[in-house]
Amino acid sequence: MRLGEEIVRALGGAGDPARVQYTVVEGRGGYFQNVRRLLELSETAVVLAGRRGAVRVEGRMLRLGRYGAGDAAILGDIERVVREEER
Repeated sequence: MRLGEEIVRALGGAGDPARVQYTVVEGRGGYFQNVRRLLELSETAVVLAGRRGAVRVEGRMLRLGRYGAGDAAILGDIERVVREEER
């Protein structure tokens, strides 16, 4: 079982496998699941697409820590994550 699935289950949620799900650790970065494509990457913004919609990650000194097998780790100071339903 993947860590993100364990967290969602522990919080009583049922994740939608078509949407990007995420967990953010303040000041460190975040872990994103159900990622199909990387649409944008810069030090201030990262856009990750799932099957339905995308998420825009905004912050400072952002960088890609891991990307593959449907998962992505974004390192840096994440200030905001915004869902973009259709892109």
